[in-house]
Amino acid sequence: MNDNLHINSKRLQTWLADFATIGGTPNGGVHRLTLTDLDKQARDLFVSLAKKAGCSIKIDAMGNIFARRPGEDNRLSPVLIGSHIDSQPLGGKYDGIYGVLAALEVVYSLNDHNIKTDRPIDVVSWTNEEGSRFAPAMIGSAVFSGLTTLQDGWSCRDSEGNTIKQELERIGYAGNDNFSNYKIHASLELHIEQGPILENHNELIGIVTGALGQKWYDVEFTGMASHAGTTPMEVRQDALLGLAEAVLEVNTIGKNEKPEGRATVGMVKITPNSRNVISDKAWFSVEFRHPSEKGLQRMDQQLSEKVHQIAEKLNLTYSIRPILSFPPLPFDKTCIEVVRKVAQNLNYPHRTMVSGAGHDSCNISKIAPTSMIFIPCIKGISHNEKEEIKPEWMSAGANVLLNAVKHLSKR
Repeated sequence: MNDNLHINSKRLQTWLADFATIGGTPNGGVHRLTLTDLDKQARDLFVSLAKKAGCSIKIDAMGNIFARRPGEDNRLSPVLIGSHIDSQPLGGKYDGIYGVLAALEVVYSLNDHNIKTDRPIDVVSWTNEEGSRFAPAMIGSAVFSGLTTLQDGWSCRDSEGNTIKQELERIGYAGNDNFSNYKIHASLELHIEQGPILENHNELIGIVTGALGQKWYDVEFTGMASHAGTTPMEVRQDALLGLAEAVLEVNTIGKNEKPEGRATVGMVKITPNSRNVISDKAWFSVEFRHPSEKGLQRMDQQLSEKVHQIAEKLNLTYSIRPILSFPPLPFDKTCIEVVRKVAQNLNYPHRTMVSGAGHDSCNISKIAPTSMIFIPCIKGISHNEKEEIKPEWMSAGANVLLNAVKHLSKR
């Protein structure tokens, strides 16, 4: 494999800086929620840049944008590259958009080098990856992949009652291009790691072999509300105390599954939530992530055991309701090996890793050979205005993407 192509780093840096001003925050982050006027502004700029590179534009009914660089034989299935433009509230300026603009830079660099590819190359920007305005996340790629219906996608509402369909129409991105016969030869997504592993090991490239499986639960303890001053400690049925002990146990479950197990209590609600009343109900969410199904099963069993033990000890009743289960997701071996060989040939320090976060590639992997490329982000910070990357990391990831696309786009 001859992997000596390099992108135009200055151009990519300039684009990233330009897009960071669209929804830019005083603290250096980005607040660009999906299908807002700011999202439209960023979409318009992306489409304009793609057209300048000679790309044709197609937009599907969920507002997913596809910019095509023609191949020598456009009857061949395309190589799909890209990510998303939307951000978290007060998010970072690289999450998602780096993958979109690096993919666009691949097209520009191929043009600069006058390199023709057998297959067409499609640069994609997926709608509503973050899920910060409309739940669930990754809905644009989910509809595209057939994992949910268009009607379900269109009907998602924000906190003010606006639907995705209404907002797509409002900003002019309710597309009608037909993708029913669209077949993908290979799909790659370049993304910041959103964690500290690459930086901590002084490595430039993460070769992503798949995504962690997930299990989500709603858990509730029920006790007895009573007066905080008149109820002796030994007779209390304090649901909040049960929650507190369970949070510690969930954390221990995650630690016992290191290095790649994850366990999180992210939401809590108590009633009556009064300063001088012992809580009678305590609800909390539990999320487990693990690279193996057996690991998820172990965590599931431990949760049941620990919650039961806590309830018995504190004289509480309880319920555990599973609400989501995603199996561990493997990516395509051929795509993974292409990325690995390119990283090796470019002499970039790299490691094989599993994605702890969900990405649009997880949905696309259900319908096409798929993998991902990670680069470090400083201190692993993401979904935060302090999110930052180094220029050499930015360039390295895009160089790997460029050379991987060159190989995958062959007949």
